[in-house]
Amino acid sequence: MTTLLVCSAGGHLQQMWALHSRFGLVDDPVWVTFDTPQARSLLAGQDVVYTPYVAPRDIPNSVRVARIATALIRERDIDRVISTGASVAVSVMVPARARGITCHYIESAARSDGPSLSGRMVSRLPGVNLYTQYPAWTGGRWHYAGSVFDGYRAGPAIAGAPYTPGSVVVTLGTIAPHGFRRAVERLLLTLPNDADVFWQTGVTDVSGLGIDANINVPSHELAARIAEADLVVAHSGTGSALTAMDAGKCAVLLPRLAAHGEHIDDHQLQIAGELDRRGLAIRCAVDDLEPSVFAAAMSSSVIAGVAAPSFGLLRDEL
Repeated sequence: MTTLLVCSAGGHLQQMWALHSRFGLVDDPVWVTFDTPQARSLLAGQDVVYTPYVAPRDIPNSVRVARIATALIRERDIDRVISTGASVAVSVMVPARARGITCHYIESAARSDGPSLSGRMVSRLPGVNLYTQYPAWTGGRWHYAGSVFDGYRAGPAIAGAPYTPGSVVVTLGTIAPHGFRRAVERLLLTLPNDADVFWQTGVTDVSGLGIDANINVPSHELAARIAEADLVVAHSGTGSALTAMDAGKCAVLLPRLAAHGEHIDDHQLQIAGELDRRGLAIRCAVDDLEPSVFAAAMSSSVIAGVAAPSFGLLRDEL
């Protein structure tokens, strides 16, 4: 059985990486994702097919990916597709279901109160197995089989943690075309002037702000920097949060808001709220950033590697 693991880069890829060992796969899978430094780093040594980047609601590139998927399915004898979203899932599952291939769609952990647009589109395809990572909104065809957060729990308070950070990692993800300049400007006002700050800014316009910005950073490099930092501040993307949690860090999560043009909707409020509720991160509005928030994050910890149960994929539906 040859399985395609399909996902967008960023948080969707980070979730698939965290979950794939829980699927009980017998043979090595084939990965399908965007060609980014994160993907190249995280999937080194894996069998990967890279596709063009598909922005949210990007119909032309969605069609291009569907053509790539059609050829891949024919050439590689694919008989199962598993996806953690987003729009690339639709592009691959349409031709896969047309050929009777079993498909499993796992909605992002960022969606705590209902499916995304991609999830709603995939749910219209007959025979796709649908999963939510939150028991609260199971029902109909949506099933709960586990969560990417099952492998983490809140750790003990850190005695003697600094009140003022000496080293900071700020990571704003890579989603295009949405920047997060509002966060950078606020951080420049609230972080200590003498702090050593590593900035991963994605497509955010930081012109005139006087910072040394890094657009994309390989996964292994970002993880290493986060592990060494006193403080991690991130946009409320699932991938950024998981990277911080893997390093035992309780990050300060800043939700992007659609009203400011920082994302297509406000789902980052959901992920930040859920992780704050679990004690795995601190949710903070950009305008509420202050030194006491940083101190609270630095005095908290996360335990990663908690034994998680298998992710129970449903029986194959044709």
